[in-house]
Amino acid sequence: MQPLISLLFVLSLASVSNADTQPPNILFISIDDLRPELGCYGDSVAQTPHLDKLAKAGLRFDRAYCNVAVCGASRASMLTGILPTTTRFVDYLATIDKDTPQALTLPEHFKKNGYTTVAHGKILHNARDAADRSWSRPVQYPKISHKTHRDPESVANPEQADKPRFYESPDVEDDAYIDGLIANSTINDLRRLKEEGKPFFLGCGFIRPHLPFYAPKKYWDLYEGDQIPLASNRFLPKEAPQELRGSREYQTYDLAGYDPTSDDFHRKMRHGYLASTSYVDALVGRVLKELTDLELDQNTIVIVWGDHGWHLGEHTFWGKHNTLHLATRIPLIMKVPGKISGASCEALVQSVDLFPTLCSLAGIEIPASVQGQSFGPLFDNPEATHNDEIYNRFKKADAIITSRFTYSRFQGGSEMLFDLQKDPQENTNLASREDHLPTIETMRSKLDQAIQTAESAQW
Repeated sequence: MQPLISLLFVLSLASVSNADTQPPNILFISIDDLRPELGCYGDSVAQTPHLDKLAKAGLRFDRAYCNVAVCGASRASMLTGILPTTTRFVDYLATIDKDTPQALTLPEHFKKNGYTTVAHGKILHNARDAADRSWSRPVQYPKISHKTHRDPESVANPEQADKPRFYESPDVEDDAYIDGLIANSTINDLRRLKEEGKPFFLGCGFIRPHLPFYAPKKYWDLYEGDQIPLASNRFLPKEAPQELRGSREYQTYDLAGYDPTSDDFHRKMRHGYLASTSYVDALVGRVLKELTDLELDQNTIVIVWGDHGWHLGEHTFWGKHNTLHLATRIPLIMKVPGKISGASCEALVQSVDLFPTLCSLAGIEIPASVQGQSFGPLFDNPEATHNDEIYNRFKKADAIITSRFTYSRFQGGSEMLFDLQKDPQENTNLASREDHLPTIETMRSKLDQAIQTAESAQW
Protein backbone atom coordinates (compact mmCIF):
# COMPACT_ATOMS: atom_id res chain seq x y z
CA MET A 1 0.00 0.00 0.00
CA GLN A 2 2.89 2.39 0.71
CA PRO A 3 3.85 2.93 -3.01
CA LEU A 4 0.21 3.65 -3.85
CA ILE A 5 -0.08 6.21 -1.06
CA SER A 6 3.14 7.88 -2.20
CA LEU A 7 1.88 8.02 -5.78
CA LEU A 8 -1.41 9.58 -4.69
CA PHE A 9 0.48 12.14 -2.61
CA VAL A 10 2.65 13.12 -5.60
CA LEU A 11 -0.39 13.40 -7.86
CA SER A 12 -2.12 15.55 -5.23
CA LEU A 13 0.85 17.92 -5.09
CA ALA A 14 0.93 18.14 -8.87
CA SER A 15 -2.76 18.99 -8.95
CA VAL A 16 -2.31 21.78 -6.42
CA SER A 17 0.70 23.08 -8.33
CA ASN A 18 -1.23 23.17 -11.61
CA ALA A 19 -4.13 24.99 -9.93
CA ASP A 20 -1.74 27.52 -8.44
CA THR A 21 0.01 28.23 -11.74
CA GLN A 22 -3.07 28.32 -13.98
CA PRO A 23 -3.71 32.00 -14.81
CA PRO A 24 -7.11 33.21 -13.61
CA ASN A 25 -9.84 33.81 -16.14
CA ILE A 26 -11.46 37.25 -16.25
CA LEU A 27 -15.22 37.78 -16.63
CA PHE A 28 -15.74 41.51 -17.02
CA ILE A 29 -19.39 42.63 -16.88
CA SER A 30 -20.04 46.28 -17.68
CA ILE A 31 -23.48 47.81 -17.14
CA ASP A 32 -24.44 51.09 -18.78
CA ASP A 33 -25.87 53.95 -16.68
CA LEU A 34 -26.04 51.83 -13.51
CA ARG A 35 -25.61 53.78 -10.32
CA PRO A 36 -25.34 51.97 -6.94
CA GLU A 37 -29.14 51.59 -6.85
CA LEU A 38 -28.83 47.99 -5.65
CA GLY A 39 -29.91 46.00 -2.65
CA CYS A 40 -26.31 45.18 -1.74
CA TYR A 41 -25.61 48.92 -1.55
CA GLY A 42 -28.40 49.38 0.96
CA ASP A 43 -31.19 50.41 -1.40
CA SER A 44 -34.49 49.24 0.09
CA VAL A 45 -36.51 49.45 -3.14
CA ALA A 46 -34.33 47.94 -5.89
CA GLN A 47 -34.74 44.19 -6.33
CA THR A 48 -31.36 42.88 -7.44
CA PRO A 49 -30.90 39.41 -5.89
CA HIS A 50 -28.19 38.20 -8.28
CA LEU A 51 -25.91 41.20 -7.88
CA ASP A 52 -26.55 41.05 -4.14
CA LYS A 53 -25.48 37.40 -4.16
CA LEU A 54 -22.28 38.27 -6.02
CA ALA A 55 -21.52 40.97 -3.44
CA LYS A 56 -21.86 38.39 -0.66
CA ALA A 57 -19.31 36.21 -2.44
CA GLY A 58 -16.87 39.02 -3.19
CA LEU A 59 -15.88 42.56 -2.31
CA ARG A 60 -18.20 45.55 -2.71
CA PHE A 61 -16.55 48.91 -3.24
CA ASP A 62 -18.59 51.71 -1.67
CA ARG A 63 -16.41 54.61 -2.85
CA ALA A 64 -15.73 53.72 -6.48
CA TYR A 65 -15.83 56.47 -9.12
CA CYS A 66 -15.60 56.89 -12.85
CA ASN A 67 -13.13 59.42 -14.23
CA VAL A 68 -15.51 61.04 -16.70
CA ALA A 69 -19.31 60.87 -16.51
CA VAL A 70 -20.16 59.87 -20.07
CA CYS A 71 -20.10 56.36 -21.50
CA GLY A 72 -17.71 56.55 -24.46
CA ALA A 73 -15.04 58.54 -22.66
CA SER A 74 -15.40 56.59 -19.41
CA ARG A 75 -14.96 53.25 -21.13
CA ALA A 76 -11.99 54.38 -23.23
CA SER A 77 -10.30 55.79 -20.13
CA MET A 78 -10.91 52.64 -18.10
CA LEU A 79 -9.76 50.24 -20.83
CA THR A 80 -6.45 52.10 -21.24
CA GLY A 81 -5.94 53.07 -17.61
CA ILE A 82 -5.32 56.63 -18.82
CA LEU A 83 -6.96 59.70 -17.29
CA PRO A 84 -9.11 62.14 -19.29
CA THR A 85 -8.07 65.70 -20.12
CA THR A 86 -9.67 68.65 -21.88
CA THR A 87 -8.65 67.12 -25.21
CA ARG A 88 -8.65 63.39 -24.46
CA PHE A 89 -11.65 61.18 -23.62
CA VAL A 90 -14.05 64.10 -23.72
CA ASP A 91 -17.50 62.79 -24.70
CA TYR A 92 -19.46 59.71 -25.73
CA LEU A 93 -17.82 59.70 -29.18
CA ALA A 94 -14.31 59.37 -27.71
CA THR A 95 -12.25 56.50 -29.08
CA ILE A 96 -8.98 54.91 -28.12
CA ASP A 97 -7.88 54.80 -31.75
CA LYS A 98 -8.15 58.59 -31.99
CA ASP A 99 -7.20 59.78 -28.50
CA THR A 100 -4.51 57.28 -27.44
CA PRO A 101 -3.73 55.26 -30.58
CA GLN A 102 -0.49 53.74 -29.29
CA ALA A 103 -1.72 52.88 -25.80
CA LEU A 104 -2.25 49.25 -24.87
CA THR A 105 -5.83 48.32 -24.05
CA LEU A 106 -6.70 46.05 -21.16
CA PRO A 107 -7.83 43.11 -23.33
CA GLU A 108 -4.94 43.69 -25.76
CA HIS A 109 -2.46 43.39 -22.91
CA PHE A 110 -4.05 40.16 -21.70
CA LYS A 111 -4.09 38.86 -25.28
CA LYS A 112 -0.34 39.53 -25.55
CA ASN A 113 0.07 37.51 -22.35
CA GLY A 114 -1.58 34.36 -23.68
CA TYR A 115 -5.25 35.01 -23.03
CA THR A 116 -8.12 34.44 -25.43
CA THR A 117 -9.98 37.76 -25.40
CA VAL A 118 -13.59 37.97 -26.54
CA ALA A 119 -16.42 40.44 -26.02
CA HIS A 120 -20.18 40.64 -26.30
CA GLY A 121 -22.29 43.78 -26.32
CA LYS A 122 -21.19 47.21 -25.17
CA ILE A 123 -17.68 47.19 -23.77
CA LEU A 124 -16.52 50.24 -25.70
CA HIS A 125 -19.09 52.67 -27.09
CA ASN A 126 -17.80 51.92 -30.58
CA ALA A 127 -17.39 48.16 -30.99
CA ARG A 128 -14.83 48.71 -33.78
CA ASP A 129 -12.58 50.88 -31.60
CA ALA A 130 -9.17 49.21 -31.08
CA ALA A 131 -10.95 45.97 -31.96
CA ASP A 132 -8.43 44.12 -34.14
CA ARG A 133 -5.65 44.44 -31.61
CA SER A 134 -7.79 43.92 -28.50
CA TRP A 135 -9.91 40.88 -29.27
CA SER A 136 -9.08 37.36 -30.45
CA ARG A 137 -12.40 37.30 -32.33
CA PRO A 138 -14.67 40.09 -33.57
CA VAL A 139 -16.85 41.68 -30.90
CA GLN A 140 -20.28 40.01 -30.94
CA TYR A 141 -23.05 42.60 -31.03
CA PRO A 142 -26.74 41.78 -31.64
CA LYS A 143 -28.23 43.09 -34.86
CA ILE A 144 -30.98 44.94 -33.01
CA SER A 145 -30.70 48.33 -31.31
CA HIS A 146 -31.17 49.21 -27.66
CA LYS A 147 -34.09 51.27 -29.00
CA THR A 148 -35.75 48.26 -30.66
CA HIS A 149 -39.29 48.16 -29.28
CA ARG A 150 -41.76 45.32 -28.77
CA ASP A 151 -44.83 47.41 -28.07
CA PRO A 152 -46.30 49.15 -31.17
CA GLU A 153 -47.38 52.04 -28.96
CA SER A 154 -43.74 52.91 -28.36
CA VAL A 155 -43.68 54.41 -31.85
CA ALA A 156 -47.26 55.55 -32.27
CA ASN A 157 -46.28 58.19 -34.81
CA PRO A 158 -44.31 56.65 -37.71
CA GLU A 159 -43.00 60.10 -38.62
CA GLN A 160 -41.16 60.16 -35.27
CA ALA A 161 -39.69 56.68 -35.43
CA ASP A 162 -36.33 58.13 -34.41
CA LYS A 163 -37.89 59.40 -31.17
CA PRO A 164 -39.47 56.37 -29.49
CA ARG A 165 -41.34 56.46 -26.20
CA PHE A 166 -39.09 56.46 -23.15
CA TYR A 167 -40.61 53.31 -21.63
CA GLU A 168 -42.46 50.09 -22.46
CA SER A 169 -43.35 46.92 -20.54
CA PRO A 170 -44.66 44.23 -22.92
CA ASP A 171 -45.16 40.64 -21.79
CA VAL A 172 -42.15 39.20 -23.64
CA GLU A 173 -39.22 36.92 -22.89
CA ASP A 174 -35.85 38.24 -21.73
CA ASP A 175 -34.23 37.68 -25.11
CA ALA A 176 -36.76 39.90 -26.89
CA TYR A 177 -34.39 42.77 -26.18
CA ILE A 178 -30.74 43.33 -26.95
CA ASP A 179 -29.46 42.56 -23.45
CA GLY A 180 -31.10 39.13 -23.43
CA LEU A 181 -29.30 38.31 -26.67
CA ILE A 182 -26.02 39.57 -25.20
CA ALA A 183 -26.50 37.21 -22.25
CA ASN A 184 -27.21 34.30 -24.60
CA SER A 185 -24.09 34.86 -26.70
CA THR A 186 -21.94 35.34 -23.59
CA ILE A 187 -23.17 32.03 -22.21
CA ASN A 188 -22.47 30.29 -25.53
CA ASP A 189 -18.94 31.64 -25.50
CA LEU A 190 -18.39 30.52 -21.92
CA ARG A 191 -19.11 26.98 -23.11
CA ARG A 192 -16.68 27.31 -26.03
CA LEU A 193 -14.00 28.76 -23.78
CA LYS A 194 -14.47 25.92 -21.33
CA GLU A 195 -13.83 23.41 -24.13
CA GLU A 196 -10.76 25.29 -25.36
CA GLY A 197 -9.24 25.20 -21.88
CA LYS A 198 -7.12 28.35 -22.27
CA PRO A 199 -7.18 31.36 -19.93
CA PHE A 200 -9.69 33.92 -21.15
CA PHE A 201 -10.73 37.53 -20.78
CA LEU A 202 -14.46 37.65 -21.52
CA GLY A 203 -16.29 40.97 -21.74
CA CYS A 204 -20.06 41.12 -21.35
CA GLY A 205 -21.55 44.58 -21.84
CA PHE A 206 -25.19 45.14 -20.89
CA ILE A 207 -26.98 48.33 -21.94
CA ARG A 208 -29.90 48.56 -19.53
CA PRO A 209 -30.74 50.51 -17.44
CA HIS A 210 -29.79 52.99 -20.17
CA LEU A 211 -32.77 54.77 -21.73
CA PRO A 212 -35.22 53.88 -23.16
CA PHE A 213 -36.56 51.86 -20.24
CA TYR A 214 -37.63 48.82 -22.24
CA ALA A 215 -37.90 45.70 -20.10
CA PRO A 216 -40.23 42.69 -19.95
CA LYS A 217 -43.44 43.18 -17.98
CA LYS A 218 -42.41 40.80 -15.18
CA TYR A 219 -39.68 43.22 -14.10
CA TRP A 220 -42.02 46.19 -14.07
CA ASP A 221 -44.41 44.10 -12.00
CA LEU A 222 -41.80 43.74 -9.26
CA TYR A 223 -42.63 47.31 -8.23
CA GLU A 224 -45.79 49.16 -7.23
CA GLY A 225 -45.46 52.23 -9.39
CA ASP A 226 -47.49 54.56 -7.20
CA GLN A 227 -45.39 53.63 -4.15
CA ILE A 228 -41.96 54.30 -5.59
CA PRO A 229 -40.33 57.10 -3.56
CA LEU A 230 -39.24 60.24 -5.35
CA ALA A 231 -36.11 62.32 -4.84
CA SER A 232 -36.40 64.63 -1.86
CA ASN A 233 -34.16 67.30 -3.42
CA ARG A 234 -35.84 68.22 -6.69
CA PHE A 235 -34.09 71.58 -6.77
CA LEU A 236 -30.69 72.89 -7.80
CA PRO A 237 -28.03 73.00 -5.10
CA LYS A 238 -28.06 76.27 -3.17
CA GLU A 239 -25.59 78.74 -4.66
CA ALA A 240 -24.94 76.42 -7.62
CA PRO A 241 -23.03 78.10 -10.46
CA GLN A 242 -24.98 78.68 -13.64
CA GLU A 243 -22.60 76.35 -15.52
CA LEU A 244 -23.97 73.34 -13.63
CA ARG A 245 -26.15 71.34 -16.00
CA GLY A 246 -27.78 67.95 -16.22
CA SER A 247 -28.08 65.60 -19.18
CA ARG A 248 -30.74 66.34 -21.77
CA GLU A 249 -30.64 62.83 -23.17
CA TYR A 250 -34.10 61.98 -21.88
CA GLN A 251 -35.50 64.74 -24.08
CA THR A 252 -34.51 62.77 -27.17
CA TYR A 253 -37.35 60.35 -26.37
CA ASP A 254 -41.12 60.74 -26.65
CA LEU A 255 -42.26 61.65 -23.13
CA ALA A 256 -45.74 60.21 -23.82
CA GLY A 257 -47.53 63.37 -22.75
CA TYR A 258 -45.96 63.52 -19.30
CA ASP A 259 -45.04 66.87 -17.78
CA PRO A 260 -41.32 66.49 -16.87
CA THR A 261 -41.86 68.50 -13.68
CA SER A 262 -44.73 66.30 -12.44
CA ASP A 263 -44.65 63.62 -9.78
CA ASP A 264 -46.14 61.18 -12.32
CA PHE A 265 -43.22 61.66 -14.69
CA HIS A 266 -40.65 61.32 -11.91
CA ARG A 267 -42.34 58.16 -10.68
CA LYS A 268 -42.57 56.63 -14.18
CA MET A 269 -38.90 57.38 -14.85
CA ARG A 270 -37.86 55.82 -11.56
CA HIS A 271 -40.14 52.83 -12.17
CA GLY A 272 -38.57 52.30 -15.59
CA TYR A 273 -35.05 52.59 -14.22
CA LEU A 274 -35.77 50.09 -11.45
CA ALA A 275 -37.46 47.63 -13.84
CA SER A 276 -34.52 47.87 -16.24
CA THR A 277 -32.08 47.35 -13.37
CA SER A 278 -33.93 44.22 -12.21
CA TYR A 279 -33.94 42.98 -15.81
CA VAL A 280 -30.18 43.31 -16.20
CA ASP A 281 -29.72 41.80 -12.72
CA ALA A 282 -31.54 38.67 -13.89
CA LEU A 283 -29.29 38.47 -16.95
CA VAL A 284 -26.16 38.82 -14.81
CA GLY A 285 -27.56 35.96 -12.73
CA ARG A 286 -27.91 33.76 -15.80
CA VAL A 287 -24.31 34.40 -16.87
CA LEU A 288 -22.95 33.74 -13.39
CA LYS A 289 -24.99 30.55 -13.05
CA GLU A 290 -23.47 29.25 -16.27
CA LEU A 291 -20.00 30.13 -15.01
CA THR A 292 -20.69 28.01 -11.93
CA ASP A 293 -22.34 25.17 -13.83
CA LEU A 294 -19.28 24.94 -16.06
CA GLU A 295 -17.08 24.81 -12.91
CA LEU A 296 -15.17 27.86 -14.09
CA ASP A 297 -16.04 30.00 -11.09
CA GLN A 298 -13.21 28.73 -8.91
CA ASN A 299 -10.57 30.21 -11.21
CA THR A 300 -12.38 33.23 -12.66
CA ILE A 301 -12.19 36.80 -11.43
CA VAL A 302 -15.63 38.37 -11.82
CA ILE A 303 -16.03 42.13 -12.14
CA VAL A 304 -19.29 44.07 -12.31
CA TRP A 305 -18.58 47.68 -13.22
CA GLY A 306 -20.84 50.64 -13.95
CA ASP A 307 -19.44 53.16 -16.43
CA HIS A 308 -20.74 56.21 -14.51
CA GLY A 309 -23.50 57.31 -12.17
CA TRP A 310 -26.99 58.60 -12.96
CA HIS A 311 -29.35 61.20 -11.55
CA LEU A 312 -32.90 60.04 -10.89
CA GLY A 313 -34.61 63.41 -10.52
CA GLU A 314 -32.26 64.77 -7.89
CA HIS A 315 -31.56 68.46 -8.52
CA THR A 316 -34.14 68.15 -11.37
CA PHE A 317 -31.53 66.15 -13.34
CA TRP A 318 -31.90 62.88 -15.24
CA GLY A 319 -28.77 61.07 -16.31
CA LYS A 320 -25.07 61.83 -16.04
CA HIS A 321 -22.99 64.61 -17.66
CA ASN A 322 -21.70 66.58 -14.68
CA THR A 323 -19.28 66.27 -11.77
CA LEU A 324 -21.80 65.86 -8.97
CA HIS A 325 -21.51 62.81 -6.77
CA LEU A 326 -24.50 61.01 -8.26
CA ALA A 327 -23.02 61.27 -11.75
CA THR A 328 -19.55 60.06 -10.76
CA ARG A 329 -20.03 57.34 -8.13
CA ILE A 330 -20.33 53.87 -9.61
CA PRO A 331 -21.11 50.33 -8.51
CA LEU A 332 -18.07 48.06 -8.44
CA ILE A 333 -18.26 44.47 -7.23
CA MET A 334 -15.42 41.99 -7.63
CA LYS A 335 -15.10 38.33 -6.75
CA VAL A 336 -11.54 37.06 -6.68
CA PRO A 337 -11.05 33.33 -6.02
CA GLY A 338 -9.21 32.69 -2.79
CA LYS A 339 -9.67 36.25 -1.60
CA ILE A 340 -12.00 37.90 0.90
CA SER A 341 -15.75 37.46 0.46
CA GLY A 342 -18.85 39.18 1.80
CA ALA A 343 -17.00 42.37 2.66
CA SER A 344 -17.26 46.03 1.76
CA CYS A 345 -14.53 48.59 1.21
CA GLU A 346 -14.58 52.34 1.83
CA ALA A 347 -11.27 53.06 0.09
CA LEU A 348 -11.36 55.51 -2.80
CA VAL A 349 -10.92 53.65 -6.09
CA GLN A 350 -11.39 54.82 -9.66
CA SER A 351 -12.03 53.30 -13.06
CA VAL A 352 -8.44 53.72 -14.30
CA ASP A 353 -7.33 51.54 -11.38
CA LEU A 354 -9.05 48.46 -12.84
CA PHE A 355 -6.40 47.85 -15.53
CA PRO A 356 -3.44 47.62 -13.13
CA THR A 357 -5.51 45.77 -10.53
CA LEU A 358 -6.41 42.97 -12.94
CA CYS A 359 -2.81 42.78 -14.07
CA SER A 360 -1.57 42.40 -10.50
CA LEU A 361 -4.20 39.78 -9.68
CA ALA A 362 -3.28 37.79 -12.80
CA GLY A 363 0.49 38.14 -12.29
CA ILE A 364 0.93 40.24 -15.43
CA GLU A 365 3.27 43.23 -15.70
CA ILE A 366 1.53 46.61 -15.64
CA PRO A 367 2.24 48.70 -18.78
CA ALA A 368 4.10 51.96 -18.24
CA SER A 369 1.32 53.89 -19.97
CA VAL A 370 -1.21 53.06 -17.24
CA GLN A 371 -1.89 55.94 -14.84
CA GLY A 372 -4.11 54.04 -12.43
CA GLN A 373 -2.86 52.28 -9.31
CA SER A 374 -3.59 48.64 -8.44
CA PHE A 375 -5.92 48.17 -5.50
CA GLY A 376 -5.07 44.47 -5.28
CA PRO A 377 -4.01 44.74 -1.60
CA LEU A 378 -7.60 45.67 -0.67
CA PHE A 379 -8.64 42.07 -1.33
CA ASP A 380 -6.49 41.05 1.63
CA ASN A 381 -7.29 44.07 3.77
CA PRO A 382 -10.41 46.00 2.67
CA GLU A 383 -9.93 48.49 5.51
CA ALA A 384 -6.68 49.77 4.02
CA THR A 385 -6.51 53.07 2.18
CA HIS A 386 -5.83 53.47 -1.53
CA ASN A 387 -6.16 56.81 -3.33
CA ASP A 388 -6.15 60.04 -1.33
CA GLU A 389 -8.37 61.61 -3.95
CA ILE A 390 -10.08 60.85 -7.27
CA TYR A 391 -9.74 63.01 -10.38
CA ASN A 392 -12.90 63.42 -12.42
CA ARG A 393 -13.94 65.77 -15.19
CA PHE A 394 -16.72 66.49 -17.64
CA LYS A 395 -16.51 68.99 -20.49
CA LYS A 396 -15.87 72.39 -18.85
CA ALA A 397 -15.48 71.16 -15.27
CA ASP A 398 -12.63 69.41 -13.48
CA ALA A 399 -13.21 67.81 -10.10
CA ILE A 400 -11.50 66.24 -7.11
CA ILE A 401 -13.21 63.79 -4.76
CA THR A 402 -11.78 63.03 -1.32
CA SER A 403 -13.10 60.93 1.52
CA ARG A 404 -15.10 63.93 2.73
CA PHE A 405 -15.40 66.59 0.01
CA THR A 406 -16.19 66.97 -3.66
CA TYR A 407 -14.74 70.01 -5.38
CA SER A 408 -15.37 71.16 -8.97
CA ARG A 409 -13.92 74.05 -10.93
CA PHE A 410 -15.38 75.23 -14.21
CA GLN A 411 -13.29 76.74 -16.98
CA GLY A 412 -14.82 80.14 -16.32
CA GLY A 413 -13.62 80.01 -12.71
CA SER A 414 -16.85 79.06 -10.92
CA GLU A 415 -16.43 76.53 -8.14
CA MET A 416 -18.46 73.97 -6.20
CA LEU A 417 -17.59 72.47 -2.83
CA PHE A 418 -19.76 69.94 -1.04
CA ASP A 419 -19.23 68.32 2.36
CA LEU A 420 -20.29 64.70 1.88
CA GLN A 421 -20.33 64.04 5.62
CA LYS A 422 -22.77 66.83 6.45
CA ASP A 423 -24.47 67.13 3.10
CA PRO A 424 -24.34 63.76 1.27
CA GLN A 425 -26.98 64.87 -1.23
CA GLU A 426 -24.89 67.88 -2.26
CA ASN A 427 -27.66 70.38 -1.67
CA THR A 428 -25.52 73.33 -0.59
CA ASN A 429 -22.49 74.66 -2.44
CA LEU A 430 -19.93 75.87 0.11
CA ALA A 431 -17.44 77.34 -2.34
CA SER A 432 -18.18 80.96 -1.44
CA ARG A 433 -18.21 80.44 2.33
CA GLU A 434 -15.28 82.15 4.04
CA ASP A 435 -15.09 79.51 6.77
CA HIS A 436 -14.33 76.92 4.07
CA LEU A 437 -11.56 78.92 2.40
CA PRO A 438 -8.74 76.67 3.77
CA THR A 439 -10.53 73.61 2.36
CA ILE A 440 -11.06 75.36 -0.97
CA GLU A 441 -7.37 76.26 -1.20
CA THR A 442 -6.36 72.68 -0.42
CA MET A 443 -8.74 71.29 -3.03
CA ARG A 444 -7.54 73.78 -5.64
CA SER A 445 -3.99 72.60 -5.08
CA LYS A 446 -5.02 68.94 -5.29
CA LEU A 447 -6.92 69.61 -8.51
CA ASP A 448 -4.00 71.44 -10.12
CA GLN A 449 -1.74 68.50 -9.31
CA ALA A 450 -4.29 65.99 -10.65
CA ILE A 451 -4.63 67.89 -13.93
CA GLN A 452 -0.86 67.97 -14.28
CA THR A 453 -0.73 64.20 -13.70
CA ALA A 454 -3.47 63.54 -16.24
CA GLU A 455 -1.73 65.65 -18.86
CA SER A 456 1.59 63.86 -18.28
CA ALA A 457 0.34 60.57 -19.74
CA GLN A 458 2.70 58.89 -22.20
CA TRP A 459 2.22 55.83 -24.35
